[in-house]
Amino acid sequence: MHLPKVILYYIFTPLSDPAAIKIWQKNLCQTLNLKGRIIISPHGINGTLGGEMNDLKKYIRQTRSYEGFAKMKFKWSQGTGNDFPKLSVKVRAELVAFGYPNEIKVDKNGVVGGGKHLSPIQVDELVAKHGDDVVFFDGRNAYEAKVGRFKNAVVPQVETSRDFVQEIESGKYDHLKDKPVVTYCTGGIRCEVLSSVMKTRGFKEVYQIDGGIVTYGKEIGDDGLWEGALFTFDNRMSIEFSKKSKSIANCGKCNAPANRFYDCPKPPCNALSLLCATCAEKMNDEICKHPQRKYSKAELIG
Repeated sequence: MHLPKVILYYIFTPLSDPAAIKIWQKNLCQTLNLKGRIIISPHGINGTLGGEMNDLKKYIRQTRSYEGFAKMKFKWSQGTGNDFPKLSVKVRAELVAFGYPNEIKVDKNGVVGGGKHLSPIQVDELVAKHGDDVVFFDGRNAYEAKVGRFKNAVVPQVETSRDFVQEIESGKYDHLKDKPVVTYCTGGIRCEVLSSVMKTRGFKEVYQIDGGIVTYGKEIGDDGLWEGALFTFDNRMSIEFSKKSKSIANCGKCNAPANRFYDCPKPPCNALSLLCATCAEKMNDEICKHPQRKYSKAELIG
């Protein structure tokens, strides 16, 4: 049976030879005909892959055979069979490009000094207990939050993860340092680093959602504190968690409800446009006037 799926995963664990891990992972993916993006660093591994369900299960079994990856969690979502154009496996100084590779310390238990992990149910319980004192802090790039975010969330106006440290050190959020802050991102990896960065800079009570928005959406769906769609770094561009999902964004052309971005079809432009399906169909007939965006879909995958 043809069952295309997408998996999202990461683990922070010390890796003494990232280059060797890269060769192994690339060969494994090619053998199983998997496509997607994997980043490997001395801090661990971060990936998102698409392929047939049985092939992905084989990948998971093989990857978990490595001691450092044995406890890695994999998050599943529906695929289209054409979610990634190719396979990319790279070694980087950081799993998430915050620009401070020497600040983050990792041991076999993960990031040292990060925020406390909360399950989706625990997140809702925290809000039920403390109400509006709880601050949701978006750990993604600002454009991702346009199509979906937690209710009343703080959304820093950053274009890439490299902007976060300067943004936090600017003093804009100093009034939140004594409040319970719940950081969130797609699969959880960016918040592993962000929560540590925030604690180091004086935020006293910092949490992160275990498994990120993907896990919250799977367990709570649209019956909780999440609103809208989830931006994804693949050809799907966004996913919805249930039929109850409501659009919180508007088309940049006609102002109709919209829940996803579309890549400009005019090469070499790589601009993203937030559009309804009707206006998206007309893109091929229009002259491209987009400013080139400063980020890429390959920059982050969790």
